[in-house]
Amino acid sequence: MSGINVEWAVSELDDFIRATTLTLVPSPPNSIGFHSYKTEEPEIEVVKRAQVVEKILDDTIPGWRDLRVDADRKKWAVHREASVRARESLLRAEELNQNLGDGAPQISAADLHPWVWSGAKSLWQSGHHRSAVEDAAKKVNAEAQNKLGRRDVSETKLFQEAFSTDPPQSGKPRLRRMTADGSDTYKSVQRGAMALAEGIFAGVRNPFNHEDPTDIEEQVALEYLSALSVLARWIDESTVEFTP
Repeated sequence: MSGINVEWAVSELDDFIRATTLTLVPSPPNSIGFHSYKTEEPEIEVVKRAQVVEKILDDTIPGWRDLRVDADRKKWAVHREASVRARESLLRAEELNQNLGDGAPQISAADLHPWVWSGAKSLWQSGHHRSAVEDAAKKVNAEAQNKLGRRDVSETKLFQEAFSTDPPQSGKPRLRRMTADGSDTYKSVQRGAMALAEGIFAGVRNPFNHEDPTDIEEQVALEYLSALSVLARWIDESTVEFTP
């Protein structure tokens, strides 16, 4: 939820909760079991609000679509309950953190490098954490290939060559995190980037291709995405050195 405009989000949720307030429409005379409900505002207005509210819910109540509520003849029941929950969560976020947590800083997946979150977002929001990490890794790899103009290698091999301190070769440009001045610092940052990339793709991405395809815990997945975010930022901020 980091970075969200709480005042705006709460206002949108309040409007949606009000718009979906239900009124019982009794069964017609001389009939039983044909009752229904109508919302405070017309369906088209509820739909308009839902378009925005769903995005707020995706950020504040992951998995909200799976809430179990009494939705019998109540089309917007899940949206409404999730909105009530999200509103309370936003308003009391600081209180919850102080009383349930240890006051440690929190990280939001949405605040990670854009390459990582754009690759992971849709699968993450549907609760597929392992697949979200895989797609984020693919996205970082693809963006690195685009930056270097390469399609002949990928993943571990790509980054071994990209962050090498060797001079660039024809068809093998390098990524330089700082000016290639030959200093120990230069060598260190290049080696560190290469090692991080090797660790991610050899230790996380590749095992996913061979292990039992069960999902991973959300916290583990977030840590993997964080590592990918560091790598993505280093790639994005690096300059490309081509052969003269």
